[in-house]
Amino acid sequence: MKKKEGEHPFGDAGQLILLGLFMVVWVGDSFFLRISTFLTGYLPLYIRLVILGLTLGAAMYLFGSGHAVAGHEQGPKSVVTTGAFRYVRHPLYLASILFYLGMAIATVSLFSLAVFGGIFVFYDYIASYEEKILEERFGEEYRKYKKETGKWVPRIGKER
Repeated sequence: MKKKEGEHPFGDAGQLILLGLFMVVWVGDSFFLRISTFLTGYLPLYIRLVILGLTLGAAMYLFGSGHAVAGHEQGPKSVVTTGAFRYVRHPLYLASILFYLGMAIATVSLFSLAVFGGIFVFYDYIASYEEKILEERFGEEYRKYKKETGKWVPRIGKER
């Protein structure tokens, strides 16, 4: 498999492995073993489904908007500040993070939430790795973008 320029060498493989691990833990605990889902009685289903809907809706927006730019074979010639990139620096990774969070909260699987914690650490690591490459490639333009745009959470009140 050819490494994509500007991405962590184990980013794609790591994401697939973590997806598989999460799904095994989530399905196993949520629907079969039900060891760590004892809190479902304290968080009503309708609230969990609303949270799931909001996280999946946000993930779909981030994925669609971010992929329209980042999905091109050739990378952009300058820092992208349109679409979802206007709000966060890593919309595709954030879309994945929100997917995992929504699924774990939907069934209140504490085991899945623990795996989610590891997944977040992984995404933060590869995002930081890729940001170093982007700083080298785009210099001051990317450093300014970093200062104005949140990594995972949009900076409210900042005008671009």
